[in-house]
Amino acid sequence: MGNQVEKLTRLSYAEVPTSDPNGFDPDGGGGDGAQRIGVSYIFSNDDDDDDQDERFDHFPSDSPAVSHEEKPFDPEDEPECAVYYRDECVYERRARAATQTPESLLARCRPGDLLEFVATGQYPHWAVYVGDFQVVHLHRAEVRNNFLTDVSQGKRGRIVNDLYRFYRALPPDVVVRNALEHVGSRDRELCWRNSECFAAWCRFGKREFKIGGEIRIGKQPYKLKLVFSEKKSHILEFQCLEDVIMEKRRNDQIGKDAVAQELANHLNFRLCEWKNNAPHRPPLPSL
Repeated sequence: MGNQVEKLTRLSYAEVPTSDPNGFDPDGGGGDGAQRIGVSYIFSNDDDDDDQDERFDHFPSDSPAVSHEEKPFDPEDEPECAVYYRDECVYERRARAATQTPESLLARCRPGDLLEFVATGQYPHWAVYVGDFQVVHLHRAEVRNNFLTDVSQGKRGRIVNDLYRFYRALPPDVVVRNALEHVGSRDRELCWRNSECFAAWCRFGKREFKIGGEIRIGKQPYKLKLVFSEKKSHILEFQCLEDVIMEKRRNDQIGKDAVAQELANHLNFRLCEWKNNAPHRPPLPSL
């Protein structure tokens, strides 16, 4: 594999196995008995947040259409989720996480903080605050240093240092140095798929956030738990963290309702497929 990176393809839900056609976990739990489906990726060199949807060109026909229209952020439509590595919670985002205006956010930032800018119908954009009102971020296949208010483009944002709870943060000066040392890197020089992977790597320094940082060996130790209500959740399994991040970001872009509908469409399809392919059995003789 090395550094050779190819165009990414996402397998549609109809192309991967699921263990239960009913789909949702009635207990809302994430144990071994929870229903799940798997999603797989191959490598991509496309790390542009604005064009990230172009890599997903294998959706089933009932998937929601992608729209780049700017809309006010709707926290009600943001999927609540958690990421697990084996039994450890790696990442967790609660429902309706608070956001702020860029000006309010700027007043609270400290060097080394991770920032996330959000807008309905768009991929979240992550950045590292480096001081003097500036952030370093990965945008359009290039690591750039810009003013926070310019990067936000009017979107609401939040400090997200605590979302990746499993990893210990590096000292703030090291986080800033990691970010600034890569300003100007672009195209084939990049080791990250998107702005979130780059920002998280700057803060935690873990290879899991880099392209090819974990070897895909068939096992799926990562789980992405999508929470729709107290009694409805669904778990997807992945081979590596960067794949989880890609799917999590896609879910953020299409919204909670669309994710739920997509899962329901797939799982209903699997149930019908199972019924249609079930072997014919003659009726039991009456007693």
